[in-house]
Amino acid sequence: MEPLFTPEQLAEIHAFHRPYYIRAAVGPFANLALMLLMLGVLVQPLHRLAVAAAAGLERRLGFLRTAPVSRAFFHAMDRLWGKPGWGAAVLFALFTDLFVSLVYLPVDVWFSYTLEHRHGMSTQTPATFAYDMVKAQLLAAFALSALVIGMFGLARKLRQWWLVLGVPVALLLLVSGALDPYRSRLFFNQKPLPEGPLRTRIVDLMEQADITFADVLVEETSVASRRLQAYFAGQGPTRTIVLNDIILKELSEDEVLAAVAHEAGHVNESKWPARIASSLMLVALLFALDRLLRLSASRGWFGATHFADIRNLPLISLLFFLLVLTAKPISGAFSREREREADRYALRLTGDVDAFRRMLVKAARVNKMDPEPPRWVVLKGMSHPPIGERIASLPSP
Repeated sequence: MEPLFTPEQLAEIHAFHRPYYIRAAVGPFANLALMLLMLGVLVQPLHRLAVAAAAGLERRLGFLRTAPVSRAFFHAMDRLWGKPGWGAAVLFALFTDLFVSLVYLPVDVWFSYTLEHRHGMSTQTPATFAYDMVKAQLLAAFALSALVIGMFGLARKLRQWWLVLGVPVALLLLVSGALDPYRSRLFFNQKPLPEGPLRTRIVDLMEQADITFADVLVEETSVASRRLQAYFAGQGPTRTIVLNDIILKELSEDEVLAAVAHEAGHVNESKWPARIASSLMLVALLFALDRLLRLSASRGWFGATHFADIRNLPLISLLFFLLVLTAKPISGAFSREREREADRYALRLTGDVDAFRRMLVKAARVNKMDPEPPRWVVLKGMSHPPIGERIASLPSP
């Protein structure tokens, strides 16, 4: 890999990635041990704590149940849950999530802040880093609360809850990509790419590819990271081309076009078979959860006293963990093949092998990509082929 990196750069990259490889090897076992600890020891204490906390909040804030504005909300929640008790269920879910987050907090801070700064990959201050972590945790808490109320609430009221919930959610998954342009704006500012030669060339390239889009945006990620990035977000009328400010600084116009052409290859992928399969798998998974919840209620697992007892939530988390762990090598293999095809598509679209090679080399250097990661890391579920493999597979210019 001498043409790609100097020996000093390669040593730096290996030092940067080595902790990530150690975490990749140890992480699944640590996650499994923590989940088993939760199921074997902590479910009952955390549930008692949640019930006590909910009772305390009820005593202090019970007046909200009769207040003119908030009473409609409490009435709707009680009806969905079937009876009072949804507050304790939500608190139990939040307590379990908070416990796991606190256990991993030192590791997450070290990897996401300390290690990134040590190797010059992050530009965040302690304050902005903490703010982003809190914001992400609050978003996760909101999503978890909605999951608890939606899934467990329906399961307590409807025997075919898995079908009632699964079908609309599956349909939502089919069109969820339309929301992609708005998610990253929660963390980074975006603004339109100014008029000029680069914007004109991107528009011309998309016309050549017969890809419609709403806008070309510049995402200001340099406030947090030194990595360069380009991607397409959304679908149909919401599709946007997003270039971060680092890529505009580090790459020439030809190289930016090569990156956009690669991302355009993903637009032309056949996504519907995978989306339909994912939607069907979601409904099947919810049915399997229904069987699991019924078995838990009949056996009294983890102190469960009725069907859809919230104390089964850590068991559901364990099931999802095992499914993801099993599926990731398979999904990673498909993803790497899609990346290879996107590379081939970009070369057909631009016909500029030299610019594409330069783009990959600069991206590898700026993003400190390991050109030859351990094979087990690749097979474990890497979404992209190793950068050394991608460069070596390019045809001669």
